[in-house]
Order: sequence, then C-alpha cells, then structure tokens
Amino acid sequence: MNLSTLTAALGHSFSDRILLQTALTHRSFGVPNNERLEFIGDGVLNCVIALALYKRYPALAEGDLSRLRANLVRQDALHRLATSLKLGDFLRLGEGELKSGGSQRPSILADALEALFGAIWLDAGHDAASSVIVALYARLLE
Repeated sequence: MNLSTLTAALGHSFSDRILLQTALTHRSFGVPNNERLEFIGDGVLNCVIALALYKRYPALAEGDLSRLRANLVRQDALHRLATSLKLGDFLRLGEGELKSGGSQRPSILADALEALFGAIWLDAGHDAASSVIVALYARLLE
C-alpha cells in the first residue's frame, strides 16, 4: 500500500522517511525494527493523554484521571485505532508473522501505533505528536 495514505490519515508528513519505515517494521522482519520507537511512543502517548484529560476534565480527581488514562492507552484502545487506520496493511512482518496473521494481531498493531507516535515525536517534536494523538483520540476522549 502507498504510505501517503497512512500519513494522510495520521495528519503528519515525515521529514525522515526512515523513521516511518522503522515504525512499521516488526522485529520478525529484522533490524532495525520498531521496538525502540514503541518505547518512546508509549511515553509520549501517556503524557499527551494525561494532559488532554487534565484539561478536559478539571473537576476529576487524580485517581479518576489515572483510570481514564489507563483505559485509553491500553492495548484494546490502541488496537481499535490502529485498525481504523488499516495499519496492518502497512506493516513489514517476517514470513512467519505474515503466515500467522500477524498484521491483524492486536498486540502487533498496538505496538506499531505506539512506534508511529514515537517516530512522529522524533521527526517533528512534541507538538506534532500531540496533534496526531489528540486527533486520533478525539472520539475516545469524549
């Protein structure tokens, strides 16, 4: 598939296309892969969602905000968002993962979406990553 379809859906055009390619590369495909970007993306996602909830719900206590954030950043929510982006169509997977349906596996899709968030953060900074995340999460944040 054409990566411009994905970048348009994300609302971010990569200056460094290698970051995009790496974010879409599962470890079964080889090295470099998206695991380190996933690590960064997880942190960025938690920060952005925490701030969005803090601003959106000023009367909620910390415990309630923490529960909401946990629900929004868990694998299920990430999987649904990744599926809506048809992210599995863009993944680079090893032969075994391809044969076993890895492009639709919730854990692989969730991890790849986090890797994309990390790649965007490295490519263009916090504001760009925040814009993409908040836009993708708009309906879930309601």
